Amino acid sequence: MLDAVVVGAGPNGLTAAVELARRGFSVAVFEARDTVGGGARTEELTLPGFRHDPCSAAHPLGINSPAFRDLPLERYGLEWLHPPLPMAHPFPDGSAAVLSRSVGETAASFGARDAGAYRRLVEPFLPRWDTLARDFMSLPLTALPRDPVTLARFGLAGLPPSTWLMRRFRDEKAKTLFAGLVAHVMAPLGGFATSAIGLVFALAAHARGWPVARGGSQSISDALAAHLADLGGTVHTDYEVKRLDDLPPARAYVFDTSPTALARIAGLGNHYAGYRYGPGVFKVDYALDGPVPWTAEEPRGAGTVQIGADSAEIGAALHAASGTGRAPDRPFLITVQPSVADPTRAPAGRHVFWAYGHVPHGWSGDLTDVIERQLERFAPGFRDRVLARATAGPPELAARNANYVGGDIATGAVSGLQVLLRPKLSLFPYSTPHPAVFICSSATPPGPGVHGMSGHNAAKAVWRRLRRT
Repeated sequence: MLDAVVVGAGPNGLTAAVELARRGFSVAVFEARDTVGGGARTEELTLPGFRHDPCSAAHPLGINSPAFRDLPLERYGLEWLHPPLPMAHPFPDGSAAVLSRSVGETAASFGARDAGAYRRLVEPFLPRWDTLARDFMSLPLTALPRDPVTLARFGLAGLPPSTWLMRRFRDEKAKTLFAGLVAHVMAPLGGFATSAIGLVFALAAHARGWPVARGGSQSISDALAAHLADLGGTVHTDYEVKRLDDLPPARAYVFDTSPTALARIAGLGNHYAGYRYGPGVFKVDYALDGPVPWTAEEPRGAGTVQIGADSAEIGAALHAASGTGRAPDRPFLITVQPSVADPTRAPAGRHVFWAYGHVPHGWSGDLTDVIERQLERFAPGFRDRVLARATAGPPELAARNANYVGGDIATGAVSGLQVLLRPKLSLFPYSTPHPAVFICSSATPPGPGVHGMSGHNAAKAVWRRLRRT
C-alpha cells in the first residue's frame, strides 16, 4: 500500500508529491493528460519552432514561492530569465507607467504627485518581504506568523477594497496600473482584500521580478517531476480518474483538482455545493514576425504588459465579464511577451506573444477581433506582425485543463471571503469529510498562480495525518 496518491500533475500536485516524498513517504501521481504540467505547460500551438505557454507564462509568484525556493529545482533545469522590465502599462497618449525592480523607477513613472504615496505604500514591507511572503502564502489561521507585526500592518493596508487604496493616488497612471494588478486574478476592484492582491504583485516585482522560465513554463513542471523521480516517487500519465476505486490502495489521496471534480470522484455529495466559480477568459497565442510595435517605449522591454486605458475602463471590463453576462467591448488585457527575455521561444527575429481578456463564465463566443482592436490602440500595426494565432475560449480552456471550470483559470472566484477562505469556510481547507482525502489545487489557499504553495500546505496536513496513523 502506498502512503499517498496524488491526482493531477500540475504544479500543486507535483509539489505536494515532492514534499511527501522528501519526508520518506511513498508517493504516486496520476495525471489524465499525456504529460505533466497543469497550468504550467509549453506547446507549439501555432507554427513549428514557436513555443507557447497555454496558460501561465510570467511567474512573479513562482520565483517568490517559499516552496519552490526550498527545492533544488535549478538542478533539474529550471532557470528564471528576467526581461528588462517586469511589467509596463501603456496609455492612449503614448506614455506608460512601469512596475520595475526599482521602487524609485516605478514611483517616478506615476508622476511627481503620486511618487511619494507609492513609496510610502510599498517601502515599509520590502525589508521583511521574504518573511511576509511565507506568512501570507502559508497555512491560513492555523500557523503562527513568523512576523505578526508586519503581517498585521499588511492586513491593515491589504484587507480593504482596492478602490480604497487607489484613493491614495491623485493621478490616473498609478490608479490604472494598480487596478490592472488586481485584475490579474479577475477580482472585482471593490472586493474584500483586493488591495492585498495588488500589493503582493507589486512587492513580488520589487523583491525578485516577474520572470519567465527558460524554454517555457513546462520547465517548472518538468523540474518538479524530475525531482520527484529522484526521491523515489512515480508519475503515471494518460490515467483518467473517475472514482476512488480507479486508484491503487493508499493511506491518503491528495487531489489537485477542482472541488467539483473532487466531490464527484470521492463521493462527497454536496460538500462543495456553495463553492463559486468566476469569470472565464478568452486567450490568443500569437506567432509574430517581429516584436509587438508598441507606441510607448517602455512596453518594448517588458515581460508583461497590461492593457486598459484607465481604471474606469478596467473596472467596467471586469464588471461586464462577471456581472452582466456579456463580453466587454473594450476588455482589460493581460499580455505576455516571453521572447523578450527568452529567445529560445521562437526562431531568430521572431516572437511569441499571448493576450487574454475576461469573458463571462462558460462563454462560447469569439473575442479575437475585439482583443486585436484593443491591442491596435496601443500597438498600431500589430495585426501586420501576425504569422499565426491559436485561440481558446472557456470551452477550449476547460477541455485542456479540467480545473478551469467554465474557463475560470483561477479554479474559483477570487471575490468575497473566497479571496482568503477557500474552498470552504474552514480552519483546515485542505481536509475533506473523508479522513483520507485531501485537496491541494488553486481552489485552496493561497489561491491561483504557479507557486506550488497550495500543494506545499496540503502536504503538511497529509503528513501530519500519516504520522498520527
